[in-house]
Amino acid sequence: MMSIILLKTLKHPTGRAEVQGDGSQKQNNPIIFHCPSMRIFSIIILSIITFSAHAQVKLLTLDDLDERITNGKDTTYVINFWATWCSPCVAELPNFEKLRLANLTKPVKVLLVSLDFKSKLQKEVIPFVEQHKINAEVFVLNEPDQQQYIERIDKKWSGAIPATLFVNKKTRQFYEKEFTETELKKTLFNLNKSSIRRKKG
Repeated sequence: MMSIILLKTLKHPTGRAEVQGDGSQKQNNPIIFHCPSMRIFSIIILSIITFSAHAQVKLLTLDDLDERITNGKDTTYVINFWATWCSPCVAELPNFEKLRLANLTKPVKVLLVSLDFKSKLQKEVIPFVEQHKINAEVFVLNEPDQQQYIERIDKKWSGAIPATLFVNKKTRQFYEKEFTETELKKTLFNLNKSSIRRKKG
């Protein structure tokens, strides 16, 4: 039976071994550069890499999200609501990456919106994104009222995650479930097909 986590009642746990692994890291021997120019070059490269990883995860309000959708023209957005401490969420993340890669040349955007506390952005969310090599756009939801944002996203949402919103200017469909790769592709296909029919009609 699929495990579902209710945001309305679940307290943020302190232990997340199930989604973070054993926490061990391989220690590499340090490389010593005797040439000053090489040291400067290595520092620049490391800074660029660090900046890129940190810039990948940003805070996002629902107003920001609505504006993004409004300005998206014919783009279909697949917006997954997840958290680093949610095992079913973590399990399905690779399926969203596969969906993103399969639609790189199409007007489809995959957005991963984390419901972790925004205070966890630097110490937990960004390291998680780096560890799992997530290349989709990742955000941390920046909304103070949990019940309000739940109802605003979808009035029928119980608050359980994982949950996914498929939306474009023609259609809006919300699912409170864990997706397989096949289900994601089929749902996106059917939504775009429905949007085309509405456009013709």
